[in-house]
Amino acid sequence: MSKPRKPKGRPISGWLILDKPVDFGSTEAVGKIKWLFNAQKAGHAGTLDPLASGMLPIALGDATKTVPYVMDGRKIYEFTVTWGEERSTDDLEGEVTESSDQRPSEEAIRALLPTYTGVIHQIPPQFSAIKIAGERAYDLAREGETVEIPSREVEVHRLTLLKCEADRAFFEVECGKGTYVRSLARDFGRDLGCYGHISELRRSYVAPFAEEMMVPLADLVALEAIEDKDERLAALDAFLVDTAEALSALPQLRITEDQAHRLRMGNPIIVRGRDAPVSEPEAVALSGSKLIAIGEIAGGEFHPRRVFN
Repeated sequence: MSKPRKPKGRPISGWLILDKPVDFGSTEAVGKIKWLFNAQKAGHAGTLDPLASGMLPIALGDATKTVPYVMDGRKIYEFTVTWGEERSTDDLEGEVTESSDQRPSEEAIRALLPTYTGVIHQIPPQFSAIKIAGERAYDLAREGETVEIPSREVEVHRLTLLKCEADRAFFEVECGKGTYVRSLARDFGRDLGCYGHISELRRSYVAPFAEEMMVPLADLVALEAIEDKDERLAALDAFLVDTAEALSALPQLRITEDQAHRLRMGNPIIVRGRDAPVSEPEAVALSGSKLIAIGEIAGGEFHPRRVFN
């Protein structure tokens, strides 16, 4: 029997809050960061289109176990809608499918925004990662197929018109999981009778990570000039955010090192203390500042679901 292969790279864990540049795909960005940090594992929380810039949280190592909690977080985008053309991709990349000489007034745009605030129904773009009969919509679209993508509920918490110009308007939106900003631009244009598409898109926030945590890719690439490997990796590691930061919205349970050992073995621990919660569907166990486990509190016990090295 052959021995299992030893994973390549360092068993490093943490979040890198990348400021992704335009014309750089999310998968490409993850690959670059994994290579720069010589990490065993890497993944991202929320795809950004190649033509979009801004916050792309990338998880390394054990932090990949916390990706779903970031995926569910609120997001803030700044975007520009150019009027007069609808495009196949709902952004600059696609072919023009509809056009109009009409242009909306600022008053008409402002009157429209309340209908796109709250829980709304939205049809994702033809060029999206939505699966249709097991196939990605963008793969079918590239093959020339027009597919029926069902409408789905998304939540828009806040939608603000920042500025108007003759042929375009600037917006900021705070929204929940699964919201397509490209679809907002497409639907604005249709409702206003002038057509429209995204011409600029930037994500400035993915909960719980703050905008000032973002690191430009160019700053990381510049560190390749450091010849000493250990020094270079130490400089890169200084940009990492602790894995537990992704779970800051969950209730936190402080435990001893002995309890941490029990959790790492997959065993439950008794939750003690006058103010200790009796039940929580999800909570985080911490020993000092070290993340030990995510689990459920039930019947006065913490039951681990995901354990961290």
